[in-house]
Amino acid sequence: MLRLSLLALASVFAQPLLAAESSPAYGPELQGFDYPYTLQHYAFESQGKSLQMGYLDVAANGKANGRTVVLMHGKNFCAATWESSIKTLSDAGYRVVAPDQIGFCTSSKPEHYQYSFQQLANNTHDLLTRIGVKEAVIMGHSTGGMLATRYALMFPEDTERLAMVNPIGLEDWKALGVPYRSVDQWFERESKVTAEGIRNYERTTYYGGRWKPEYDRWVDMLAGLNKGPGHTLVAWNSALIYDMIFTQPVVYEFKDLKVPTLLLIGDADTTAIGSDVAPPEVKARLGKYAVLGKQASQMIPHSTLVEFAGLGHAPQMEEPARFHKALLDWLDAPQKPL
Repeated sequence: MLRLSLLALASVFAQPLLAAESSPAYGPELQGFDYPYTLQHYAFESQGKSLQMGYLDVAANGKANGRTVVLMHGKNFCAATWESSIKTLSDAGYRVVAPDQIGFCTSSKPEHYQYSFQQLANNTHDLLTRIGVKEAVIMGHSTGGMLATRYALMFPEDTERLAMVNPIGLEDWKALGVPYRSVDQWFERESKVTAEGIRNYERTTYYGGRWKPEYDRWVDMLAGLNKGPGHTLVAWNSALIYDMIFTQPVVYEFKDLKVPTLLLIGDADTTAIGSDVAPPEVKARLGKYAVLGKQASQMIPHSTLVEFAGLGHAPQMEEPARFHKALLDWLDAPQKPL
């Protein structure tokens, strides 16, 4: 029944998806897109379904320091988009694990899944247990920052440190007046995703109007996944995930974090879920990362704030050398006992 309803919904919104674009098309689990490191798969049972998560597990290049960093991607990102960070951390002696969460990229797109940050954190913890990672630095970008926060709250004994890169969820959009979108409304929106739309959104929101040719690869990755043979399930899972992001804020629990935490904030970022449908007076108050980063740092015990003036939503991609120096300096610095 669900399959039929998804197909019916897909037929309504298929025309925009079938429009000719120059970007390639990829399979429902991103088949055809080249990951920068060997892609592995973790098979498991969840909510009565057989699922699999794609992940990268990159050993230290050279002398290992015995520490592991787990990288959690954002909503419009994948494990592969951590490419530069993986290399930098591996070269510095870290083992690096970068999973694709269920519903994203190289992982399963179930027809039905009760998405929650708790569920995704459990999935990730089970994966890490399976591959022998007991304690790790957990680093999340964008939506991955919300997931990383939930992970650190649920598994503080397994979280050595927490790092967040321009996390979303530093404010509660619904409490600030952003209208609620139903899952069906999100599905309609996600069914119309195009490479041009992704590029325009990222240029404006993520990069302050700037663009580099190397960003096109990541646009093609997302657009190709959305226009491929799995586009209906991709859009459906994306809709379910947006509902999770909007309705499950973590900002109220920042005060409960018990691990050393680093906030890496590009202060020109303006990302805010639902700002496109918010009334003008509400939209004007949203996504002020120059303010939100400082507010979050004050809420989080044992926190360190590093701001990148003029950078946007993905400082690790805009100015990787500057970003990684700040990250490695913090990772190398001893932490005071909590």
